[in-house]
Amino acid sequence: MAPRYKDGDAVVAVNGKWIAWTHTVVAYTAFFSALVVGMSLHFRKIVQNEHYGYPDEWFPSVSATIGDRYPERSFFQVFIAITSGPRFALVFLWYLLTSRPNSALPKLVAGVGLFRTFTCGGWTYVTSTDDHDWHDIFMISYLVATLPWTLGCLALSPNNRRAVKYRKVLASLFFGTLVPLIYYFIQHKVHKVPGAYTKYAFFEWSLILFDVGFDAVTALDFDAFEIVVRDVKGVSRGQLKTTADSVLEIEKGKPVGNTFGEGFFWTEIIDAAADVYNGFVFWTMMTALPVLVWYFPLWHMGISGYEAAIVCYLSPLLLGIPALKSAAIKTPRLFHLLSLSGLLAYKVQDPANRLFVTSFGVICSCLTWAATLYAERANTTRLESRILSWSIGLIMSTVAKYACTTNNPLWPIMHSENGGWNKIGILFAVLAVLRSYRRPTTSGGDHLPSSGKKGSWLLAGLGLGGLWFAMHYLLSDSSTMISWVWDGYPVRGPIAVPHGSLIIFAMGAGLVSGLFYPSVAGSWTAFGIGSLGATFLTCYEHWTGFYGALVLAFYLLAVTPVLVSSAVRHSPAATFGIASLLYIFLILFHVWVVAYAFVPGGYLVREHTDWVMITIMLSIGAGVFSAGVSNVSNPKSKAIISPNSRRQRSYFVYVLVILQLLSVAISYLRFPTNDYTPYHKEDKVATMGIWTVHFGLDNDMWASERRMRDVIQELELDVIGLLESDNQRIIMGNRDITQFVAEDLGMYADFGPGPDKHTWGSALLSKFPIVNSTHHLLPSPVGELAPAIHATLDMYGELVDVVVFHSGQEEDPEDRRLQTEYLSNLMGSTLRPTVLLSYLVTKPLEGNYNTYVSDISGMKDIDPTDWDRWCEYILFKKLKRTGYARVSRDSITDTEIQVGKFVIGEPEPENEMRIPEEMVPPGLQFPSLFRGQGVRGHRYHVFDEPRYWQ
Repeated sequence: MAPRYKDGDAVVAVNGKWIAWTHTVVAYTAFFSALVVGMSLHFRKIVQNEHYGYPDEWFPSVSATIGDRYPERSFFQVFIAITSGPRFALVFLWYLLTSRPNSALPKLVAGVGLFRTFTCGGWTYVTSTDDHDWHDIFMISYLVATLPWTLGCLALSPNNRRAVKYRKVLASLFFGTLVPLIYYFIQHKVHKVPGAYTKYAFFEWSLILFDVGFDAVTALDFDAFEIVVRDVKGVSRGQLKTTADSVLEIEKGKPVGNTFGEGFFWTEIIDAAADVYNGFVFWTMMTALPVLVWYFPLWHMGISGYEAAIVCYLSPLLLGIPALKSAAIKTPRLFHLLSLSGLLAYKVQDPANRLFVTSFGVICSCLTWAATLYAERANTTRLESRILSWSIGLIMSTVAKYACTTNNPLWPIMHSENGGWNKIGILFAVLAVLRSYRRPTTSGGDHLPSSGKKGSWLLAGLGLGGLWFAMHYLLSDSSTMISWVWDGYPVRGPIAVPHGSLIIFAMGAGLVSGLFYPSVAGSWTAFGIGSLGATFLTCYEHWTGFYGALVLAFYLLAVTPVLVSSAVRHSPAATFGIASLLYIFLILFHVWVVAYAFVPGGYLVREHTDWVMITIMLSIGAGVFSAGVSNVSNPKSKAIISPNSRRQRSYFVYVLVILQLLSVAISYLRFPTNDYTPYHKEDKVATMGIWTVHFGLDNDMWASERRMRDVIQELELDVIGLLESDNQRIIMGNRDITQFVAEDLGMYADFGPGPDKHTWGSALLSKFPIVNSTHHLLPSPVGELAPAIHATLDMYGELVDVVVFHSGQEEDPEDRRLQTEYLSNLMGSTLRPTVLLSYLVTKPLEGNYNTYVSDISGMKDIDPTDWDRWCEYILFKKLKRTGYARVSRDSITDTEIQVGKFVIGEPEPENEMRIPEEMVPPGLQFPSLFRGQGVRGHRYHVFDEPRYWQ
């Protein structure tokens, strides 16, 4: 008999747990039926990957199993389609189970559940063969949404101990499995370890088990439902206490427990997002100004006078003028809108005028933020929001650069043709300012009673200045500290992608810990740990140095709320003025250590990055001491956290989580494929070039990576050495020009020695695998340091050495003599075929040239008759050269591109002869695109055409 319900009969009643069980069984059937069928019919094909097959690899990945082969693909798609019905029902029942009055979190979690269901259909029915980009977009979206779904389900779980236990276990297993999964994926992709992909596959299948199993736990909760639909326990009417409610009661009064139990309002999260975007704009302009300043000494080859623009950072000193201070506090919207002029600077074509416009924007921005933070000192909630928006704005800037291969898309060196998002960025900036400053700013008051101690304004200012510089110096790009610890191939430490996301995660985790536990973040213990991280970063390479980088990133963001809160207790002209003075001093300091040969007094700090790091940490220590004085003198000064403050915190944490998820998605999209192919593989040709790229800024002060990419691609260069390429300093924007070029062209990249080794940089890009590379600092007792990369490449199965080298300057002949001897001995010590791609600063057939080209090195000049060279040279030994050309640079840099062609695997002929181009096989010819007037200003010059040998 059908059960009765109130005044009518129910047709049927089905217990809700069968929805969960149906979903579980059908989902598992979809995956494992495809696995059984695939292993039975296409075993060797589905275990084959780009590097190895059976027997090295003997178990297929999920994507290989459910991919393009019939019939396993059909099995999977049929059953996953059946799964969609129970899946939608599961999400709907979960919402009914967890919905409570005045709570938006159940709606948010239900929305995420629906989103995951649709994206699952996306990557299921759009395979990588159909459309690789959309398949990846759907897959990444699904994985990213898994985190809020999992956390949301845990937070909303009914008070069912058994179900909560299983959810915690399965969630921990799921996220814990990601660590070995990523490890073995890197072993497979980067290191090409046999069998690594099989191990990766087991962890990938484990994710499927844990993901579906996590949702299967709902069966333990859904047995409270009967689908009539009838609620037999009243759990859908807010009468059942959830786990989150229980936790909040237990954790009442504790920071984390108080944060996420408040209501959810979309208007307030929009406010938080607008505040963070304002912080992002601040850091965009802070990091842009030094890049523009750097352009002028770069092209003047010395101090130009435009360097004085960095005094713009001193604008907080203007708050010592009472009228200006009052105006900045009372009308922050006006000053913030004025600061946006810096974003409009990209419309100015003249480099000097663009610098002036940007400088005005920086003046307004620094002044406004100092006044805004000071003005909110009486309102703990509002002050906290400003500190969070400033700090998360830095993280947003770092994520934006991570997405755009180390260029901030709103910088004045960017525009639509080279990857800029200037117009949309300015639109959002205006909207963010209007949104954030629609309410009046508070003023007056203080955190402390009049009898309390505030600490020292001088020490507070020093702490803020050291923090400000460290954030800019080390954290404004996720690859900066990674470049410090990189030391060549084979890979023995982190790489920019994907490990840049770990830097971003450490920053976010540090900020959250400093927000909830300021007493811990502001302690001397935390300072000691942060100093230890700085020491490891400065003194060690590979993973050891990187662990120090993570600790330091965590500490700098953790101590930020403590130091800023301490600084605003004093006059803004005093604390922010001192901070900006120290900031400028440290900018000059960190430039002097590498530019010692070009600046007054540079030799006093030559190669002393360690001194810079010591100064940073001592300054932060001074700020910690000042903050500690006020805390000790006023132990009861901690304000009670209001419900509004708790809710506001949660919104900023949501924004932070979104940025963290974006960084993970970016890592996936940018992960190196390491399956690169030379341009003329069938002819076993290696086309190699050398180019001095002048730090990736062209003659008109635009970022030049895309223009570099185009000409390198059109010249069909398999290997290229890039000189003057180290941009991982504040004055160069903390950029890495090799990332975009290498990723877009499909090349391996090596750069070094790193920025902490005080050179102007050398880099090697190669279509061929880099088996090993060593970084060298050549003898330089007087002048600038000379960097070199000595790499061994696997060219069509033969090992070939390539050396990329930048000699010292003309003014230091003894340096160049010593460097010549060192490099000649280095090249002479290898018995393998060798190519030198170099900047030698010598005339052909004269002086040091005769040491480079000698019996000591065993090297030959690619074309001894080329009399018009001074800097760039290509030398070789034990290879068959077939061609040589010189290509004009247009306005990208101040140096041409020199290119040589070599046939690999053939012996060096004893008697060579010049031959006309018509006798050269097509695969060995240079592109005709650059003949005559060429393309975009690039053409063959000096000889007017390439030279060929047989």
